[in-house]
Amino acid sequence: MKKYLLILVFVTFFSTFLWAQEKAFQFGFKLGPSTGWIKPDSDGYDRDGLKAGFNWGFVADIHLMENYSAHTGFNVIYLNGAYLYPHKTNPSDESSALVTGIQNRTLHLKYIQIPAVLRMKTNEMEGFTIYGEAGLALALNTSAKADDRFTKDGVVLKETKKTDVSKQVRFTRESLILGAGVYYHLGGSTKLTAGLRFDNNLFDILKDQNSVNPAIEQKGIANFIEFQLGLLF
Repeated sequence: MKKYLLILVFVTFFSTFLWAQEKAFQFGFKLGPSTGWIKPDSDGYDRDGLKAGFNWGFVADIHLMENYSAHTGFNVIYLNGAYLYPHKTNPSDESSALVTGIQNRTLHLKYIQIPAVLRMKTNEMEGFTIYGEAGLALALNTSAKADDRFTKDGVVLKETKKTDVSKQVRFTRESLILGAGVYYHLGGSTKLTAGLRFDNNLFDILKDQNSVNPAIEQKGIANFIEFQLGLLF
């Protein structure tokens, strides 16, 4: 009887010790490059390739139960993307005449994002834990600038850099987050993380009317794929 009681005490102590290694809260930081694009949804508007960006932020893992945690934080997102559309403008300061052509716009957007993500994790295997994640995020726009190139019949008539276009970009950006990655246990509670995340914009971020045809409302979403590296303590 005493033997079984001793085993029970040992198992209880060992289980408690293992549980104590998984802190209820873990905080850290992350950073990583991203690739973004603008997908217009207006007549005459077209996507114009991929643009590089960069993100950084502070993160927190809140452990809910074994193999599940809530992941949140404070992200600073530099999201870039480009698109083409019909445009009417005065290409010269020497003339007041308006010319109709094609505007090639590269947007440089900056957001403060708060994600709410559920992470599902495997058991640890030789120091590694694999996770999958899904959730939502709300971002607030803090800067919206554009590099514009205006052309007619293939000839560049006007170029501008870093123009403030915040009046043509919505203040909020709502998104669906899907991703996967790994934790690597460095010792104690410290973990190195690496993962790939797809941030899918749910609603239009563009607003205002087209200058050639005011009946056309500017619409489009901005997505990005991020490779993120982080450290949790």
